[in-house]
Amino acid sequence: MRAPKVDPAELPPDERRKKAKEICFDLLAARPRSTEELRQALKRKGFDEETTETLLGKLDQAGLVNDAEFAEMWVRSRHANMGLARNALVAELKRKGIDGDIAVQAAEEVDREAEEQRARELVRKRMRSLGDVDEQTAIRRLLGVLARKGYPQGLAYTVIRDELREFGAEAALLDDPALD
Repeated sequence: MRAPKVDPAELPPDERRKKAKEICFDLLAARPRSTEELRQALKRKGFDEETTETLLGKLDQAGLVNDAEFAEMWVRSRHANMGLARNALVAELKRKGIDGDIAVQAAEEVDREAEEQRARELVRKRMRSLGDVDEQTAIRRLLGVLARKGYPQGLAYTVIRDELREFGAEAALLDDPALD
């Protein structure tokens, strides 16, 4: 049976700090967090601003929260695993409370070449599941995929055009009667 919820304001100061610290450590054990994510979590749990800011300052001094390191890790992970482009990565980081300059700097880790390569991988993967659709429908769907991932329209068009051309050339080779 769970212990009844206690309003942090009703706790003695030492207990309140200890409880806030436990909450932050539990969150950080699951995955790295931005300072703002921890701040919002403590606010939702009812902790006062003084307790929250004092604890966040101590966690920062101890090196347990670092928004720049968090942003770099987030960029690497989300670009590799989700295929997000720089624009989308910056927007996500800002939603997580990361300063705009830090977010942009972290997203610059993904250079134009890496961004284009990841876009090509996404297009190739999606093309396999398109089935027998006409070229315009394929282009529209592929543009949608890349747009939702934050890729610039010019890059998206170039990648899609190249990949469709490559896909068409491969399909023509497979359909060549001389190969039968």
